[in-house]
Order: sequence, then C-alpha cells, then structure tokens
Amino acid sequence: MNLTPHNVVTLGGVVVGLSLLAWEIVMWWPGAKGAGKGKHMLRLLPFALAWLYGMLLILSAGGLLGLAADYSLWGVSDLGDAVLEYGAGSASPEVTRSSNLALTPGGHGVVVIATVVLIAVWVKRRGINWMLVRAVLSGILLGLAGGIAGIAGYVLSPAVSTAGDAIVGIL
Repeated sequence: MNLTPHNVVTLGGVVVGLSLLAWEIVMWWPGAKGAGKGKHMLRLLPFALAWLYGMLLILSAGGLLGLAADYSLWGVSDLGDAVLEYGAGSASPEVTRSSNLALTPGGHGVVVIATVVLIAVWVKRRGINWMLVRAVLSGILLGLAGGIAGIAGYVLSPAVSTAGDAIVGIL
C-alpha cells in the first residue's frame, strides 16, 4: 500500500504551530527563578518529545501515519489561513522549505516504535492527554517550515534515520 501525502505548509499553519508552542511554554513557565531548575525542566520533557514525534510524523514519506499527519497539516493550516485572512486581513503564502527531508526505512521504524509508545502512554493514562495532542500538532505544523521555525526538522531527520538504521543493523 503506497499512500503518498502532499505536504505543504502555509504561513497560517506555522502561526498555529507556533501559537500551540507558545501556549505550552506560557502554561509551563514557573517564573524567572524557577525556569532553570531541573524539576521544572522535566515538566517540559513530555511536550518536547511529543513535539519531535509530530515532526517525525510529517517527515514520514507516506503510509497511514504520514497520511494522518498530512490531513492534520492540511486541516489546521486551513484554520490558520482563515484566522490570518479574516482575523488579521493578511495573506497566507506557502512557507514549506525548499529541500525535502525524508526518513530512511530505519527512521520509519523509529516512527512506528514512537507511535506504539505514544499509544501506550494514552492507554495507561486511560484517556488522551491534550498537552500531548497540542505538542504533536505543533510538531506536524512546524516540521516542514523553512527558516527558524522548522530548524529542528533539519537536525531530527538525519539523526533519527541514522539511529534507526543502526538499530536495524544490530538486529
């Protein structure tokens, strides 16, 4: 089964992705004195991991996970486009980066394993953690963006692909 999504992110999608990221940072912020303390930084770890997972999803070349990420990107980008157009009176151009990053088969294996872990977390907690949903959506929306907003995708794709290939080689 070869389901190939068409991944294009607009300014509206990036605005929503950055808004979700800003929301989470504001809700987490313990104050200037407490921000650097380890226990406060650990509270951000689940969000950061889910955010990176969202970026991995949108970097997936296809399949059901890539298609689900593409539909999320498309739907939320349209919502952001509407907010920009009708709320602020601005256009919403495409801001997808020019270079295409793709995961290797080992990298796709890491995405599947991360998906199983995320589902296990949701099952264990007996419900959906909306902070994780916001993180995954933010990662999906920012994973293809050019410029500073999408810089983590440049680092994440080769690192996960290399790690995945190394694990496959060990097995």
